[in-house]
Amino acid sequence: MSGGAAGGGSGDAAGGRPATLDVNVDMGESFGRWRLGDDAAIMPFVSSASIACGFHAGDPRNMRETAGHAVAHGVTIGAHVGLPDLIGFGRRKMAVSAEEVRDDTLYQLGALQAVARAAGGRVAYVKPHGALYVLCAADPALAGGVAEAIAAVDPTLPLLLLADADRDVSAAVSAHGVRLVREAFADLEYEPGGALVIERVKQAWDPARVAERAVRVAREGTIDARDGSSLQVDAATVCIHGDGPNAVEIARAVRARLDAEGIAVAPFAG
Repeated sequence: MSGGAAGGGSGDAAGGRPATLDVNVDMGESFGRWRLGDDAAIMPFVSSASIACGFHAGDPRNMRETAGHAVAHGVTIGAHVGLPDLIGFGRRKMAVSAEEVRDDTLYQLGALQAVARAAGGRVAYVKPHGALYVLCAADPALAGGVAEAIAAVDPTLPLLLLADADRDVSAAVSAHGVRLVREAFADLEYEPGGALVIERVKQAWDPARVAERAVRVAREGTIDARDGSSLQVDAATVCIHGDGPNAVEIARAVRARLDAEGIAVAPFAG
């Protein structure tokens, strides 16, 4: 497994230059009176916030509050677009067409754009969520549907997807003039072949292990699979999940370790 499109990290330990890595967190996933994650506490440790747009999680108030926290901390805002599946938190696969994915992305991206602007910020990238993410990473038509929506709104916004050249959808994305950026996951398991293991309910992870995996992505372009083997990843950003039961501790540990290693934490999207 390796990244096959634009957007690799900039680590160069051999050349003596410090590596640079974006740390993005999926957040803004509370809904109504249901509180999930502590976005305000996580924000100081990350460089990009992938904010839920109301389909898999989130609502107007939580979108606004999370965007406000991001602006206050100088964190880049991304639209975390999902399947229309509040009950399943967007982690259940649905039979959707490319046209449906395009229209759902348009709706969610437009909503977060307005909210981000009202908070004094702007949307700088688009990232599918959960089951939609897995579907897009493996299906050029669906990835193209997301890219078509981005191109119609702002073709300068990059699309964030899994670092996996075995199921390369880059041509379908670039056909719409959209740049594909590759991502690795520090708090999800990988199958030996490179597929992500999607948790229906996010489990606690050892913060030290997550931090070590983030360092390896930046320095070596590798990450461990669940069987202990090593996978090649060419990723500009590493994701941690805001809905994990110890997400704040993980975010703090990742940032502390990257800082200690001299790895600059900076957003991949301007």
